[in-house]
Amino acid sequence: MTNTAPRRSGPWTVATADVTAPEALDLLREYYYDVANRYYRLHFDREGAPEELESGLAGSPSDDLAAPDGLFLIGRHDGVAHSCAGLRRLDATTAELTRVFVRPGLRGTGGGAVLLAAVDRAARSLGAERIVLDTRLDLIEARTLYLRNGYREIPAYSQGPYAEIWYGKDLTAVARQVG
Repeated sequence: MTNTAPRRSGPWTVATADVTAPEALDLLREYYYDVANRYYRLHFDREGAPEELESGLAGSPSDDLAAPDGLFLIGRHDGVAHSCAGLRRLDATTAELTRVFVRPGLRGTGGGAVLLAAVDRAARSLGAERIVLDTRLDLIEARTLYLRNGYREIPAYSQGPYAEIWYGKDLTAVARQVG
């Protein structure tokens, strides 16, 4: 029997990165292709055509994931960029989590949890007391990751064709538990 478990060698590390750097743009493209193709398969029973995917990617800029009101994180496994997440400040105490991605071959290796722990620290550095996000119902792995890392379902705070469920995390409660 072949072992199909994800490899667990080497630690995960996470650091802020320039959202316009080539490796950030590569991860964002992979993220977009992954979620868009899942949507196309679910709703149209096909993969997205390259021109559809590139057009959608161009229509979803990530330039707001930079200072002063945002930031971008890259997670590395064995020193290679394999995950990402972005934060943007919505108001003085709320940050929105977006573009969360772990390459499929490394899902289940703990990288998502390490990435979300870094997200918490980064959100606090932006002055956030709360993180919110919206996602699609079919993105089961992401939803499971959020729930396992302290997020809870909240009322809708945004609208859009891909916003089907909303989650939030109170960072002040987490800080009180740790402190």
